Amino acid sequence: MLPATPAELLARARAEFRLGLPVAMGGAVMAAVETVPPERLAAMRAAGPLVLTVSGRRAETLKARAYDGDVARIAVPDDVDAAWIRAVADPADDLRAPMKGPLRTLRGGDAVPWRAGVALAKAAWLLPAVIGVEAEAPEGVTRLSPATVPDDPVLPVAPVASARLPMAAHAKGRVHVYREPGTGEEHYAVEIGRVDRAAPVLVRLHSACFTGDVLGSLKCDCGPQLHAAMDAMGAAGGGVLLYLNQEGRGIGLANKMRAYDLQDQGFDTVEANHRLGFEDDERDFRLGAAILDRLGIGVVRLMTNNPRKMAMMIAQGIEVAERVPLHVGLTPENAAYLDVKRVKSGHLE
Repeated sequence: MLPATPAELLARARAEFRLGLPVAMGGAVMAAVETVPPERLAAMRAAGPLVLTVSGRRAETLKARAYDGDVARIAVPDDVDAAWIRAVADPADDLRAPMKGPLRTLRGGDAVPWRAGVALAKAAWLLPAVIGVEAEAPEGVTRLSPATVPDDPVLPVAPVASARLPMAAHAKGRVHVYREPGTGEEHYAVEIGRVDRAAPVLVRLHSACFTGDVLGSLKCDCGPQLHAAMDAMGAAGGGVLLYLNQEGRGIGLANKMRAYDLQDQGFDTVEANHRLGFEDDERDFRLGAAILDRLGIGVVRLMTNNPRKMAMMIAQGIEVAERVPLHVGLTPENAAYLDVKRVKSGHLE
């Protein structure tokens, strides 16, 4: 049998984090704080002093010194339990129980494995926090090189299937399914009408939003943007909708619901993401550029208000001939959210 490739080991480790299993990286054995069961936590504690690693953003909220820059390694006191560890990692009860310190963060030593662990938790759409110990990995634990968890991964996509699909926006349509070989995540390219590749193609990069696209949430403008884009492509006779599975600005639905709960406590979208330990926006729009390249589309009229999407397309060799604004779906419930997108995220009028 052939041994697992680095990409396959990474996919296995991400799945094991979600299951609560530990992973060994660079002399440390660690698990995701969100999923590790108490008995496994006790076993790690018996092997040596516990280290809780959170992202730099979460460290800012905790007023913990992040000597490692983008992560902070927190020495776990001997007398605290699993609930304390979870409370440090999860901001759900920050306002109700704000006193968690003083926290002693570590400096010196090798932070690379712990940084990779936080990145792995993010990739698994879990809270970006890991708990572990510097110890020899027991038999059966997946061993992963920290270098296998890149900070800025290249995201290839492979075509999987394609079929004709008539839609309300246009009777002529086709759906292409693409898959990331390293993660198994699937993304979709929807051709609406006749797509003339000899001219700039009307394109929309749309990130999946279960609450907006499916439930009709009034907290965002995602659903109206999705349908307005499809209708505009149908009216124009052709266009391509890229539907990218990057829910909640790339943090996953569960973390998005955590962010919504924080918003109910008075924090805006960006502040909520930071308290959770994420950046403002964790999405990678290079996926869209890779799919457009697969479709043979090199010049686009991009339907967006987000300059980051345009910059990432251009950086990946996709020419943006025109930006087509997309302003729909304003409600009393999402007015503040849209203001934050303009003021803090730089979205265009």
